[in-house]
Amino acid sequence: MTTTPGKDPDGKDIIATWQEMSEEQPSDRKSISSGGYGCTLNYESNPTYIRSDVCSVLGDETKANAQVVCTKDHPDGRWSGYGGKGYSKCGAVDIVAGRMGYRQTDAHVNSSFSNDAARVYISQRTDPDLNFGFTDGSIGNSKGFSAVCLFADEVRIGARNGIKIVTSMHSKNSQGGDFKSIVGVDIVAGNKSHDLQPMPKGKHLAESLKRLTDHVDKLNGIVDHMLTTQMNFNESITHHFHYSPWYGNATTPSDAVVGKGVKTSIDFLQETKRSLVTHKANLTNFKQTYLEPSGCKYINSRWNNVN
Repeated sequence: MTTTPGKDPDGKDIIATWQEMSEEQPSDRKSISSGGYGCTLNYESNPTYIRSDVCSVLGDETKANAQVVCTKDHPDGRWSGYGGKGYSKCGAVDIVAGRMGYRQTDAHVNSSFSNDAARVYISQRTDPDLNFGFTDGSIGNSKGFSAVCLFADEVRIGARNGIKIVTSMHSKNSQGGDFKSIVGVDIVAGNKSHDLQPMPKGKHLAESLKRLTDHVDKLNGIVDHMLTTQMNFNESITHHFHYSPWYGNATTPSDAVVGKGVKTSIDFLQETKRSLVTHKANLTNFKQTYLEPSGCKYINSRWNNVN
């Protein structure tokens, strides 16, 4: 005899045989089988999907509010989408769980991409951003192309090995048209694209920060050399003095100060000034290489964006 172990909503163990359950069923089954334990019928209010002529439906809405619909593209009623407009080459597979979500009733309903609880929508030709209300982002609003869309309260993608997101693999789209540019990936939190920014490229960013640190370190050496030279000159001025035999007459310059001053000027021109010019050129090259989109090691992705 088969048993059905489990727990009720209060956490108590439930072990009942199918025979025991059937023996407890009164003539009015709807009055007592609302629990649905063991995936039995609980007679909840399930919407009835309004089928068009081309629809093939897998799933009985009288048993569970979940279906697989093979049809033509029509995200709402039969007059919507490319199927509703009479287009060819617009086949679609609509996998739906929970029509109308928390608004679930016994009513006859069309698909509702905003209200249905969870959906995987595959179409040969559709307008995915319009259908689901997705923001354009940097990629733009796709219209009239094949699409695969997932929509639910929560979406998880897991793999036992790796996951790849690859764009612009082919030169032609599913309608036979040409792709003329590379299109990247947008990660848009809150469906708001006003602050969408390029994603940084980790290796280039790390290399750029190391080079910037080296430039700052060299600047430290230039300033240190300048400070040492100036201190030597200041020391000569601080300790020099003159003896004048004539009252109020100008004295001759200090030989020590003149010598130090000339050497300081030469050091500033030959070492400090030249080093500063080189350092400035290095910073300009750094900006061009890492911080400008035309740079060979631009730290941001040219295609992928996030907010």
